[in-house]
This record gives sequence, C-alpha cells and structure tokens, in this order.
Amino acid sequence: MPLLNKMLFSSSLALGTLIAVSSSSWMGMWLGLEINLLSFMPLICSNKNVLSSEAALKYFITQAMASSLLLFSLILLSMNSPQFVESESVLNMVLNTSFLLKMGAAPLHFWFPEVMEGLSWLNSSILLTWQKIAPMALLIYSNKTSILILITIISCMAVSGIMGQAQLSLRKIMAYSSINHIGWMLAAMMFLETIWMIYFTIYTIITLNILVMFSKLNIFTINQLNSSINNQPHMKLFFSLNFLSLGGLPPFLGFFPKWLTIQVLINKALFMLSAIMIIATLATLFFYIQLTFSTLILSTDTVFSSKNSTRHMFFVTSSNLVALASLILVTLAFNFL
Repeated sequence: MPLLNKMLFSSSLALGTLIAVSSSSWMGMWLGLEINLLSFMPLICSNKNVLSSEAALKYFITQAMASSLLLFSLILLSMNSPQFVESESVLNMVLNTSFLLKMGAAPLHFWFPEVMEGLSWLNSSILLTWQKIAPMALLIYSNKTSILILITIISCMAVSGIMGQAQLSLRKIMAYSSINHIGWMLAAMMFLETIWMIYFTIYTIITLNILVMFSKLNIFTINQLNSSINNQPHMKLFFSLNFLSLGGLPPFLGFFPKWLTIQVLINKALFMLSAIMIIATLATLFFYIQLTFSTLILSTDTVFSSKNSTRHMFFVTSSNLVALASLILVTLAFNFL
C-alpha cells in the first residue's frame, strides 16, 4: 500500500476513535466506531497475503456483529415503551456485551488470537493498544452491569492463563497476554477511571517496547526468537525484563498498575476477586517466565534475518531503560507527594 494511503487510513483510524470517545450522543459514538473499523480494514489488508485477508474478514464479521448488538440495544433503550423500560437491565447487558466483544474480552475472545495471527507487528500494535481505547471508554460511559463485568474479569484471567500455555506463536502469546490485561483494566474501570488510564498507558508502553523488538528482529515464533537474539546479550536482557514487567512482577513498571488495582479492590472489600485475579495471573506469569528462561539459557547457531541498525538499537535501548526504571521513579514521586 502506498505511504499516502497508509497515512490517510491511519488518520481516519485515529479520528474515528476520537469521535467515538468525545461524542455527546450514542449514535455519534457508533459512527466513530464504524469509521474506526472501516479505516483499520485496509491497513490489515496492506500485506497482500492470505493470512492478512483472512484476518481482515474475521475482524470485520466480528466487529459488524458487535455493532449490530450495539445498535439493537441503543434503539430499544431509546424507546419509552413500558415493556422495554422493564427490561432495561437486560438491554444494558446487551450494550455492555457489544463493547466487550469489540475489545476481545473473554469469553467473547474467540476472534482475537486468530486475527492477531494474520497481522504484521505494526497492525498488531494498533489492535493491542489503540483499538481498545474506544470500546473501553464507551464501557465507562454506559451503565455497567456488575455481574457481567465480574464474570468477564474471571473469564479473562482463566482463559489467558490456560490458553497461553504451550503456545509457539509470539502473536498468540501477546493476544492472550492482552486478554489478561483486559481483565485487570475492567476491574480498574469499575471503581476508578484514573487507575484504568494509568494501567492502559503503562500497558501500552511495555507492549510497544516488546513489539518493536519483535518487528526489528523480524520474528514470529519462539524458535525464531531463541535463534535471533542468541548473539545479542543486551537484547536478551531487555526482552526478558520487559516480559517480566508485562506479567506484573515487582520491581518492574508493570507491577505498579496492578498494585493500584489491588488496592482499590481491597478498599471495596472485594477480597475474593483480588485473590482470584492474583492467582490466575500467576498462570500467565508462568509462561512468561518459561519464555524468558528459554531465551536466556538456550542457544542455537541459526540466525534468522533481522532488520537491525544502530539507530533502531538506540531507540530500543533507551525506551526499555525508561520503561524498566520508571517504577522506582513513580514510587519516589508518590513518597514525596
């Protein structure tokens, strides 16, 4: 795809999200979501291979289904008929379900790993970060159904911990990691939107650090990863520390938003939910540690094609140092406030 077309669709992608988040009516929000969807489709198809076309089709069908649910619930909620007023809680649940389907939260995650498998790392970074902003913001605006959100949080924890095990594809590992973090972000946004914003920002920084490394090394499976960074000790270190940070292991930056979320849940006397989330996240951390240990310990002779340069390595090094040292800076800042 020509650069001008990519810039056009990227701009309309960003514009769609901004329209959805800032609109004063539900129809304006739906319009923003549709602009966002129709802008992302050409970006997915820009690779011109079978996998990306299949991913684009799966993504379109799922998002169209979620948009239909959204419109259906909005139309019925806007009617003042007594029969619809009585079933308002059910319609709110349908509305929330459409947002959960759009962001790929479990148990509505069936499309997410499959779509990720057909994307380039650039498009994967958009799907993992930017595409989550609009549905999550709209879920904050809606009347949240507590039971549905609690079931979704527990499902996200269980699905990511179980399905992430024994995965060889790095894109699927990142997808199940994202599902786990969606559960944490839903728990944060239920009680305090500020913590959700902090969590999403930190998750975006760590995820982009990891995806930049994957993109520059031009790797898509664990076997390629072990081979590609065999002779690059600093890349091994940064990759391992970033994955541990993504898992929320202290003293890395990824622990900070989980710390805030757990504190809010405990203040609201949700001890059982906090315990379930912590224990389930340990399963996710288990395959992170497996991945980092295999990267650090195993060595092979084959080196896959990579696209490294001094400028790229400087960017990776500097961004990783900032991300990994930030927990210390944040903790010190909170002590002085």
